[in-house]
Amino acid sequence: MKEKIGFIGLGVLGSAMAENLIKAGFDVTGYDTNSEVLSNLAKIGISKGSSPRDVALKSDVVLTCLSSIDAMMEVFSGPDGIDKASKENQTIIELGTFPIDTKERIKLYMDSCNKNLLDCPVSGNRILAKKRQLTAFGSGDEGTYNAVVHIISSFAEKTFYVGSFGNGMKMKFCANILNLVHNSIAAEVMVLGMKSGLDAEIIHSVISGSGSSSSMFETRGAMMANNNYEYEGMNFSIPIKDSRFISDHAHQMQVPTPIYHVALQSYYAAIAQGHSDEDAAAVCAAMERAANIERPRNKKKKNEF
Repeated sequence: MKEKIGFIGLGVLGSAMAENLIKAGFDVTGYDTNSEVLSNLAKIGISKGSSPRDVALKSDVVLTCLSSIDAMMEVFSGPDGIDKASKENQTIIELGTFPIDTKERIKLYMDSCNKNLLDCPVSGNRILAKKRQLTAFGSGDEGTYNAVVHIISSFAEKTFYVGSFGNGMKMKFCANILNLVHNSIAAEVMVLGMKSGLDAEIIHSVISGSGSSSSMFETRGAMMANNNYEYEGMNFSIPIKDSRFISDHAHQMQVPTPIYHVALQSYYAAIAQGHSDEDAAAVCAAMERAANIERPRNKKKKNEF
């Protein structure tokens, strides 16, 4: 019999993970506050739930991938929240990026109704999620994690157990810093090379796979080379949201993060220039403007992912 999986939060990233759960053979019931998202679930083989409580009642294991703290509170403890579903010892896997104390707060809600919450954020964007190339950082009870790691592996290429509850978020903060810095520095390299007279596609081809490369350069560098940011792996709203959590955590730990905060400036510039709804690779467009170079828009190519 197929395991029944609930998935709450089917946005840009969540929907890609849910599709991989379907491909892996799980029976998936989904819920999202966006009615348009709900209306499209049948197209990818996902049954529609009417609320977080309804999804939890219909599932053996529930995954959540939410966009805000308010959404998280509503899903876990609202009038129709997961805590209202009378299924004891059910495992809930929280995949999002939030302050550690917020996740600890929802763990108290789950403890109170005898559910097992894992803190398991993922690193990567929609592009990597579609390819099943995410990395997952699991934390919480190790036995609970081991019992569901096969589910996590259906959408994450690399899975790690990193210790007690909350360690997943600590690891994710470190990974997010690297992701953002790598993306910004990839844009700097592309713009410097192009203004020096190098072809954008050649820059990307030569550096990809070398010791100078990174996953961000190879994935988002392709978008930069194509001058096309319409395929949204992840727009600017998520990294900007996460930056507040990361900065607060670094402040609490009294750890300076100057390179990260310098890299953030290119994100602010891209948003100010109107790129907020495009993929975050559009930091390259912002840097091109700062460097006073412009590529003809009619040469944009379709991204192939």
